[in-house]
Amino acid sequence: MLNKFIRSISPIFQWATVIIATAVVVISIQVVADGHGDKSDYQGNESPAVLSLADAVPPGVEQGNSRAWSPASGFADLIEEVSPAVVHVAISGKVRSRMNHPEFNFPEGSPFEDFFERFRERQQRPESEERSRPLGIGSGFIISADGYVVTNHHVVKDADEIVVTLTDGEEYQAELVGSDSKTDLALLKLDNASDLKYVVWGDDERSRVGDWVVAIGNPFGLGGSASTGIISARGRDIRSGPYDDYIQVDAAINRGNSGGPLFNMNGEVIGINTAIYSPNGGSVGIGFSIPATLAKNVVSQLRDSGEVERGWIGVEIQALNDELAEGFERENDHGALISSVVPDAPADKAGLQAGDIILEFNGKEVVEMRDLPRIVAQAPVNKKYPVVVWRDGKRKTVTLKTDRFPDDPNQVASNNDDEPAEAEEDDMLGASLTELDDEARQRFELSDDLNGVLVVGIERGSLAARNGLRRGDVITSVNNRRVSTPDDVIEGITKAKSSGREKIVVLIQRSNGSRFIPFDLTADE
Repeated sequence: MLNKFIRSISPIFQWATVIIATAVVVISIQVVADGHGDKSDYQGNESPAVLSLADAVPPGVEQGNSRAWSPASGFADLIEEVSPAVVHVAISGKVRSRMNHPEFNFPEGSPFEDFFERFRERQQRPESEERSRPLGIGSGFIISADGYVVTNHHVVKDADEIVVTLTDGEEYQAELVGSDSKTDLALLKLDNASDLKYVVWGDDERSRVGDWVVAIGNPFGLGGSASTGIISARGRDIRSGPYDDYIQVDAAINRGNSGGPLFNMNGEVIGINTAIYSPNGGSVGIGFSIPATLAKNVVSQLRDSGEVERGWIGVEIQALNDELAEGFERENDHGALISSVVPDAPADKAGLQAGDIILEFNGKEVVEMRDLPRIVAQAPVNKKYPVVVWRDGKRKTVTLKTDRFPDDPNQVASNNDDEPAEAEEDDMLGASLTELDDEARQRFELSDDLNGVLVVGIERGSLAARNGLRRGDVITSVNNRRVSTPDDVIEGITKAKSSGREKIVVLIQRSNGSRFIPFDLTADE
């Protein structure tokens, strides 16, 4: 009887077990979705911790905040936490304005002449006067409790006076510690500041396209405003400077946002909002931010010395394309092609030469030409680095010691329309060539250390013309071999053609710079 009763209620227990297990899973999922499943959000067994960035990270320590906000819960907590460190930057400067006074002219002996002469003397003022007026507004953010503020160079470049206003309305006079036009960054120091809320740098290199970001700033002078979006792209080159590597975001960024911070979901600064693409002056969802990785190094140097010291190796480079890559027997167009080397510069001392393709610098891959200046600039000066180059169809590693970027690098090369007396014409190439003797250097104003073969004439429709050679070019190498006479040029082209090569590379000096051109040997066929 008992067994029969147990069998009768057994299904009920089974269903009850399934229901309870399902309820536990649902509750667990809900807890995680609400953001309370991570033990790192708790202090003991109480409510989630709301960390102040100023309290969580000691001054001078650049590490991220452990708190991660969830977009599913909105952005209010994040914005509330970091906003006290975002500031409004206003600048004013002295301008000279010309004073125009009416002129009164009367016939000699007029009864009004004496009266207006005395009037002019009393009203006489200088032709121009200097006065101070507002020049612009921008944004910035505090990076230390004692009041160091990061903003854009273009926000403060013409300032005679800088006033920084916090979100609570408190104003500070600010001193310009240092500014760097090449990266558009500037560092300010607030007078008599202490115990300020500040934000910390994040690692922008860990950010990915599609990650949520928050931009906070002072658009159109309206005060602290926040906008949200995602990272749209990385590594953007907008041709604003030699070290462009912008983060592109679709968060609304407008005039006045310049210098403001771009936050990740940890409340860390991963970028400095700097520029927008806009056909009408307003936001169209394409904004650009300087990556924190680049900014940290610049800001640190500005704080220490007020200026930025960059590495320099002394090469002129150009981008590879498919045709040049084929000429150098490369399978791809990665790398930075050296078109000339500055004498006695670090690259020259290390044995680098025109025609080398730099593939790596200090272990960092050079995929595009523009990668190299940025990598070298960030490398500490007067230190040795391994450099991997492509030369003669294989990889080669050299060691190079960087110098400081010169204040006024001088590269001179120009041409003149005068033609030397003697020139050698070649029917196959369709060009008139001559050696660089003293007469040619003088007439074409070429430097004494430039060696090569001068092009003094081009036949229309010839092999030379179809490959882009111009009158006044100086050919310095053919197929990566130095040339000094017209015969060297012809021999290099003839040998390449007879060996079955369709494309080679020719190095020329033109318009104060050296560059390789892809030379198609079949262009006259």
